[in-house]
Amino acid sequence: MDPCFDIEQPKALLQYLHENGRLEPGEVPALTVLNGGVSNRTVLVERNNGEAWVIKQALPKLRVEVDWFSDPSRAHREALGLIWLGRLAPAGSIPGFLFEDSQQHLLAMNAVAKPHENWKTRLLSGKLERDYVRQFGQLLGTIHGRTRERPDEIAAVFADRTVFQTLRLEPYYRFSASRNPSAAQFLSELIKITLATRLTLVHGDYSPKNILLHQGRLVLLDQEVIHFGDPAFDIGFSLTHFLSKAHHVRPQRVAFLEAVQWFWENYKEAAGQWAAKPALEARIVRHTLACLLARVDGRSPLEYLTDAERQRQREIVLSLMRDLPASLAALVEHFGNKLNE
Repeated sequence: MDPCFDIEQPKALLQYLHENGRLEPGEVPALTVLNGGVSNRTVLVERNNGEAWVIKQALPKLRVEVDWFSDPSRAHREALGLIWLGRLAPAGSIPGFLFEDSQQHLLAMNAVAKPHENWKTRLLSGKLERDYVRQFGQLLGTIHGRTRERPDEIAAVFADRTVFQTLRLEPYYRFSASRNPSAAQFLSELIKITLATRLTLVHGDYSPKNILLHQGRLVLLDQEVIHFGDPAFDIGFSLTHFLSKAHHVRPQRVAFLEAVQWFWENYKEAAGQWAAKPALEARIVRHTLACLLARVDGRSPLEYLTDAERQRQREIVLSLMRDLPASLAALVEHFGNKLNE
């Protein structure tokens, strides 16, 4: 088998699956390339027996406009993430892990049953249901909270943060700092704080684009940035999407701003008392601002923001970095007020 074969080539993938005993002799499943991700090739495999898999193959160079590289062995990290999150998260919220291949940098998981819908797509259409926001907060709070029940064991498995640095800290924070010198000190200090903080398992890509809605429940995808670190990053990263959509989806602006507090209250309820500490909220404020800037000036900007919206978001965030809000509620209030000016 070609050591660099491409799973998006049907003949090559079919040959691989047969050679490795993953299919019955002569079986020809339906193969569908799935679009949307920048860091992986992804193919849906629908077998003759009714089983459906998703196979992912990590790319060494991501599919974005600027050069962005990351070790494709991160596929092994995602496999570990699937296994461990399957134990920590509520039943049915993580796809089942099937197999991995460290040489081909790929893994396979059970496909989410149809019909399902991507939450990001639904949100951008203006459909924002409070129950999904509640689940979104509780799912992350549950993962973080259960991690703290066995921190030493999980910390040992997910101690390496190389992928987090190559897929998040460098392309989001450091790259944004290079484009915004006035934010460089803020971002540099936040990177130091983040690397010095090890409290919970961190998903690293906790976003509506990685949520599928199936039968009224959330299913979480894309675990390749998972590591043991600062839970504030996950929260700030996720809240950035509500605030950016409050900016872009103007008719639902108030609802998206309110969703931030609804998410936060449900997160704390699920995570436990430790999540109410002011130090965590202070870091969340910083990460939210940093991610808001990164999603306009990092290596992976939000594609739905217009040029004018990107400029406005940049101006707002830089002003709030200079005059840091004292709480998450204050951040939302100031951000919303500045959007409406």
